[in-house]
Amino acid sequence: MRKFLILTTAVLALNACSGGSTSTDTPIVITPINTAPVVASANPDQTATTGAAIDYDATQGGTTFTDADGDTLTYTVAYAPDSNGLTDTNGTISGTLTDAETTTITITANDGNGGSASDAFTITTSAATIDQDAIQAQFAGRIDLENMDNYANQAVPNYINKLNEGGNPVTDGGATLGRVLFYDVALSIDDTVSCASCHIQTHAFSDPALVSEGVQNGQTGRHSMRLINTQFADEDNFFWDERAASHEAQETQPLQDNNEHGFSGLNGRPNFDDLVAKLEALEYYQEFFTFVFGDANITEERLQLALAQFSKSIFSFDSEFDIGRAQVNNNGQNFPNYSDDENAGKQIFLDAPNQGGAGCQACHRAPEFDIRPGSDHNGIFNVAGSITEFDLTVTRSPSLRDLAGPDGTPNGPFMHDGSLDTLLDVVNHYDQIQAPDSEPPLTEFLDTIDNRLRPNGNLQNLNLTDNEKAQLVAFLETLTGSNVYTDEKWSDPFTAQ
Repeated sequence: MRKFLILTTAVLALNACSGGSTSTDTPIVITPINTAPVVASANPDQTATTGAAIDYDATQGGTTFTDADGDTLTYTVAYAPDSNGLTDTNGTISGTLTDAETTTITITANDGNGGSASDAFTITTSAATIDQDAIQAQFAGRIDLENMDNYANQAVPNYINKLNEGGNPVTDGGATLGRVLFYDVALSIDDTVSCASCHIQTHAFSDPALVSEGVQNGQTGRHSMRLINTQFADEDNFFWDERAASHEAQETQPLQDNNEHGFSGLNGRPNFDDLVAKLEALEYYQEFFTFVFGDANITEERLQLALAQFSKSIFSFDSEFDIGRAQVNNNGQNFPNYSDDENAGKQIFLDAPNQGGAGCQACHRAPEFDIRPGSDHNGIFNVAGSITEFDLTVTRSPSLRDLAGPDGTPNGPFMHDGSLDTLLDVVNHYDQIQAPDSEPPLTEFLDTIDNRLRPNGNLQNLNLTDNEKAQLVAFLETLTGSNVYTDEKWSDPFTAQ
């Protein structure tokens, strides 16, 4: 119980007329006496290996400290000499240990009334012993855990600001494991389909087919998105319809899709637990997961983390746009390396329609060219491969980088339904948005189209000239890099290059 200290003083009042006097006790200070929290159960020192994932509650479920006053405690955590890859939230410490060193962790409980107590413990991290005999046997030197490719520290231009790691930053080990998972057909029920079946490196990790083929003649419902610069965006949700709340949540949904990888548990098919058991039986995954996570356990979360780190690592910042942007102060300046038409197309892209442009920048924001969060559908309304079924739930878009390959060949077809074959087709669509000609889905189409494509209640009609359209296409082609198509760290490790 909180104690109070009450001090009083006798005040003597003299009455000049009567010569009498009175005395009253007047309280002058009322101060609660605070009892500071104390350490009740100290955290033990711990050991770990580099690359191990940590998820440790230093409050020990709220029992590390006690507070006699019953105050609600809040926690702060300090690291010395550095955090060694760790972060904390409300006293829970997480992350992946990066260096072989001893880290002193001090957790402090604060009672909100000036009282506090601290508990210090250490995590001694030693270099992990690398067992990769099965990895070497499977990959014949194409993967070496003692000499991994650089995924974690790739160069990013200083004008790129929208890094969205989502609490799962890219590491060399995690992305290397992700690469193997991405290309492994063992992640399908019949060993015929991998992530790379639908996301092909030579097509900017998209698919030249309208929709992609899954297991046993299954097909995807929409065209496969390009996987370029996926973490350089403000939008957190993934899939065309944004049904996945994070990059990580997206990664394992295709594995459990009946038409894609097939681990759905439907109609007698294996379920996700069967996939885990299948992967655990592969010795190279025992070594991989031990190296990355500290033990051989395979979980959905670990699969999500590794696959996301690999796809997040797919950078493309070596385009003509990047060469030009590095030489000027902002996106709107003429780029010295651009032709007149390319600079004109860039201005059309950036400027609003009422300023003589096409307004592309309003949704696809340079220099990342990500999609603006909160965007609605773009006027493409059919289900892939159909003219009688409608899909008005598409509100997501990949980055506009690498729309075409280095030779100018479209990495299309474009849009969720694969209905547009060329960049000129895309420009023509936005130049004059076409509504469906009947119900359904006319009313729903008009109610849900992005308001930037329906100015003043009218569908967008830009009236671009043929020359302006050609200039806009010329600019869009400058967003293509070259390294992403050939770099071995993003290639199939199961096949000799």
